[in-house]
Amino acid sequence: MQNWHPDLEKAEGPKYLAITAELERDVEAGRLAPGDRLPPQRALAERLGVDLTTITRAYDEARRRGLIEADGRRGSFVRARPAAFGGEEDAVPADTGMNMPPVPRTALAEAWTQGTAMLFQNGAASRLHYQPAGGAMEDREAAARLLETRGVEAGPDMVLVTAGGQHALHAAIRAQLRPGDVVCVGRYAYSGFLALARAYGLTLRVVAGDAEGIDPDALDAACRAERVRAIYVVPTNDNPTTATLGPERRRAIAGIARRHDLAIIEDDAYGQLPAEPLPPLAALAPERTWHIASVSKILSPSLRIAHLRAPSVKDAMRAAIDLHATAVMAAPLNAALVTAWLENGTYARLIEEVRAEAAWRRGLAADILDGIDWRAHPEGYHLWLRLEDGVMIHEILNALRPAGLSVVPGDAFAVEPLAERRLRVSIGGGLGRERLERNLRLLEAMLHPRGGQSAPLV
Repeated sequence: MQNWHPDLEKAEGPKYLAITAELERDVEAGRLAPGDRLPPQRALAERLGVDLTTITRAYDEARRRGLIEADGRRGSFVRARPAAFGGEEDAVPADTGMNMPPVPRTALAEAWTQGTAMLFQNGAASRLHYQPAGGAMEDREAAARLLETRGVEAGPDMVLVTAGGQHALHAAIRAQLRPGDVVCVGRYAYSGFLALARAYGLTLRVVAGDAEGIDPDALDAACRAERVRAIYVVPTNDNPTTATLGPERRRAIAGIARRHDLAIIEDDAYGQLPAEPLPPLAALAPERTWHIASVSKILSPSLRIAHLRAPSVKDAMRAAIDLHATAVMAAPLNAALVTAWLENGTYARLIEEVRAEAAWRRGLAADILDGIDWRAHPEGYHLWLRLEDGVMIHEILNALRPAGLSVVPGDAFAVEPLAERRLRVSIGGGLGRERLERNLRLLEAMLHPRGGQSAPLV
């Protein structure tokens, strides 16, 4: 669209970023369509009264975000985003029960395509074969370096590459626990862990907590009352409660684990997402912590890669046996791609974009759900709502799930039957911003009691 003219009157910050932001808004609103030709850089600079370098930087940033593409002398054109990676506004995820990160604002497909091409250019023939139990050594070394940046002691012989976080959880439980062992958890816990606990006959003991998570004093009391073998915890942005253990509470839990000889199963699925991440429990009690860092919850579930850090080399060897028996190996090309991204900076850049998008979506939720009892991590992408009496959960599920918004009743996470009525709402995934806003407004309307009246059936 040669006459495109971004509005910079209310722009804050660098002008080139303001121009890029206007371009992105116009693309999402449909005012700029795929294939539209943008004004030549010099012409747009004159139109806006800015330096040519400002427009050049704006167009470069737009290309980096996957919004436009250059075609030599023909100029720059709005790019069509691949629907398979969440750019399609009307796409409805096949499985709306999952808590998925928002798609990075620059096309994940582009990073994937470029990264895979680079792998084969550099010779990826070895990745087309079966890998050693626990993953290729170069992938384990890259994972160990990543963990060490977070203060976790992690040689490559202690780190395993798994086919996602659930695969890692399975291996840790099998290596550490036996049927009947007592494991302490919060009132609500990740449903994937609950399924494994039931399958392996673990005895779950609920420990009281608050908005910051498990209460160390309650944990200590539980350990004094009976023989506890382990504690399971999601330390940052707990799924579903969004609670985050503060530094002092982490140190207290590590101390209690040492005093009572507890294993710590640290499901740190969201720990790398905050701009200022907290030290993991594995950095405080490395000799007893099984640390799980999943790529699925911070980049994309399609990668199905996680890193499992065992308390010792001996523990890692035991876990590797289970990993091989249950899935043989993580997808070799995906593991290699994650390693390449770790080494060339793409990994950190994509996380930054997921973080920014998650923060934007949380801000949208804060505006729409003002007055509703809910909480969320500042950089997270799921909400934890308390429902008033008279609000019909089944109506919310029936209305929002087909529309693509993931809503799950709190009962799915409750370790014991509870009288509370809760709802986890995921605001990530492939939903575009406009569709998300529509769904959140519908949710807000349905969160008010209607005196026992049901929604009309049509």
